[in-house]
Amino acid sequence: MSDPTFEACPLFQAPPPLKIGDMAPDFVARTTQGDLTLSNLRGHWVMLFSHPADFTPVCTSEFIAFAKAESQFRAMNCALVGLSIDSLPSHLAWVDAIRAQFGVVIPFPVVEDPSMVIGRAYGMLDVNAQSSATVRAVYVIDPDGIVRAITWYPMTVGRSVTELLRLLAALQRVAEGDVLTPEGWVPGDDVVSPAAQTQDAVADAGPAWFMALQQDAKA
Repeated sequence: MSDPTFEACPLFQAPPPLKIGDMAPDFVARTTQGDLTLSNLRGHWVMLFSHPADFTPVCTSEFIAFAKAESQFRAMNCALVGLSIDSLPSHLAWVDAIRAQFGVVIPFPVVEDPSMVIGRAYGMLDVNAQSSATVRAVYVIDPDGIVRAITWYPMTVGRSVTELLRLLAALQRVAEGDVLTPEGWVPGDDVVSPAAQTQDAVADAGPAWFMALQQDAKA
C-alpha cells in the first residue's frame, strides 16, 4: 500500500488483510476524547482493539477490564485505543453508562467507524461485509507503526486483558533482539536463545541446541 493514511469515508477501498510486520494503516477519526490521528502516537506502543457494537455485554466486560489495567499499559509506554462501527454519540452514551452503572471511567479514546472504513483497512471486514460481527480483533503496534501481533476472538468469548499485558511485555522483550520468549513467558522468567544456525554452533550448544533456555540478563 503506497499511502496507508486515509480519512474515514465510505469511498475507501480496503486493501488485503494486514499481516504481522506490515505498517499499520494510519487514520484520522473522531473519538470520545477528541480527534485522533493514529500516527501521532508514534514513539509509543499502541493496542488497537475493536468491538462490533456498543452496549454489548462481552465488550462491556472487556472495557471495564481495560480501564482498570490502563495504568499498567501506560507504564509500559502503550496507548490503548478502542474502535467500534457505532457513532460518537453512541460511544459517549455507552462510556457514560459504564461510569454510571459500574463506577468505572473509561480513560482511553473510543474511535467511531460508522462507515466501517477503518475496520476494512485493518482486514476486520471484507469490502462486501454488511455487519460488524467479525470486528473482534486486537492489533499490537510498535513505536515505529509496525504491526507486531494480531489476535481474533468471536463475539461470544471475552478477551483476556491479563494475557494482552503478557503479550505486550513479551513483544517488548524480544524487540531488543537478543532472545526469544517461551510459552507463557512473563518478565523474570527464563528466555530462549535463538537457535544455532551452523553445524559448529549446534555441536557447541549440545543436545538441546534447538531450545536452549537461559536466565534473562534483563530480569
